[in-house]
Amino acid sequence: MNLKLIDKNKEKISFLIKDTEAAYVNTVRRLIMEEVPTMAVEEVKFIQNTSALYDEMLALRLGLVVIKTDLKSYNLPGECKCKGKGCAQCETYATLKKIGPGNVYAEDLKFKDPKIKAVYPKTLIVKLGDGQEVNVQCKLILGKGKDHAKFIPGLVYYNAYPKIEILKPTVATDAVKVCPRNVFRVANKKLNVEELEKCDLCMACVESLGKDVISVEGSKKDFIVFVEPWGQLKSQEMIEEAMKELNKKLDEFNSKVKDLK
Repeated sequence: MNLKLIDKNKEKISFLIKDTEAAYVNTVRRLIMEEVPTMAVEEVKFIQNTSALYDEMLALRLGLVVIKTDLKSYNLPGECKCKGKGCAQCETYATLKKIGPGNVYAEDLKFKDPKIKAVYPKTLIVKLGDGQEVNVQCKLILGKGKDHAKFIPGLVYYNAYPKIEILKPTVATDAVKVCPRNVFRVANKKLNVEELEKCDLCMACVESLGKDVISVEGSKKDFIVFVEPWGQLKSQEMIEEAMKELNKKLDEFNSKVKDLK
């Protein structure tokens, strides 16, 4: 297996995995989305809520606020020394108090831990009318995407590495017009592949020009993986944490296999 970085920026990372299988790549995808822990609001105590939203809906919106996650300072409740009873190492708190009129945003949350904050401060939670009030206390914990969608750290997807063969270069020049990904370029009245790794196998060029003019197919052993974090963690952290979880699961499986003897 070989890895090659294709693109990396603040919003996402993409890389090529060569000489593997779709099952393994999909395992990596599921591990990142389901097993990498992030922090979110788990419980909400209502002191006052006279807004237009009833308590359950307001609690739901608070739970979906994207929270910057510090994995070094907190443990999953089930893996903490307190065994899930609740302590400073597995939970933290935030308060929210505001009186209308006006909008309540994620930035209005006051976190006990200064290292924790809302990733998108202008996330709208509720609109308050004149005299309406929201006063709540929130408990935040680490959780996993397999338990609730609010803990999913980002979007992860992949596609097979494209293989493009231009059978009739002079006839296929219209592919430039129909390709939504700007994969092709025309030079000397002939079609050339300019950005192969941008191809997402949409087949627009084949459908427009025909299989006898251009051939496009996906590799069965090479894959491009895309990781787009919501903001709780960086893409590199998401991948590294997923690999830690994979190793833990393999060690556990190996241990249970030995117990079978």
